[in-house]
Amino acid sequence: MLQTVKRDLHAMMNGTLAQSLRDKGIRYRVIYGVELPRLESYAEQWKSELEHNEERLYALALDLWKTETRECRLLAPMLMPASKLLPEVAEIWVEQTHTQEEAAVCVRYLYANLPYASDKAFQWMAAERETMQLCGFLLIARLLRNGGQPSARDEQEIIDQAAVTLSVPSLTLRKAAYNVLLAISELGLRQQRQVDAILKRFGL
Repeated sequence: MLQTVKRDLHAMMNGTLAQSLRDKGIRYRVIYGVELPRLESYAEQWKSELEHNEERLYALALDLWKTETRECRLLAPMLMPASKLLPEVAEIWVEQTHTQEEAAVCVRYLYANLPYASDKAFQWMAAERETMQLCGFLLIARLLRNGGQPSARDEQEIIDQAAVTLSVPSLTLRKAAYNVLLAISELGLRQQRQVDAILKRFGL
């Protein structure tokens, strides 16, 4: 199946986008330059074909993630059945995340659907590794915007961690933390006032 996917991706190649990604410093052994909407559509074809065979989908997703091809690694979380991904495997994937794009795609298509998503979000948000922290903040923001209602204690933990992160050197992490605070502020007037005070302190 892996070779079939690679052959199909090669046929969808967009040389202009591939070069643009390389020019921006995106480093993979292979970049086909396939746009995310096309990858999503292609993933849906596979999920339809293997609708009743999650084991094969799981195996294909693992094989895709192990490659050094941009499009294969982005397809992996689109195909991985959330019910099959064990917490320890999710941990490995987060540790192996290469780029901001990978983090965003994994959160959107896979991590937000995990039965233990909330636990991992808090764990990753407090991690030292930047890509893990990024996944944590992205995941918390998505869970909040999907209707998540944190307890008062969890809410304060999120706010405290995001506030601390607003002062780190990484612009990517600062943006992710800012978006989490915005999501928290949408929970109610009390949260909005608290977030406004934090942002004012940072001149935001």
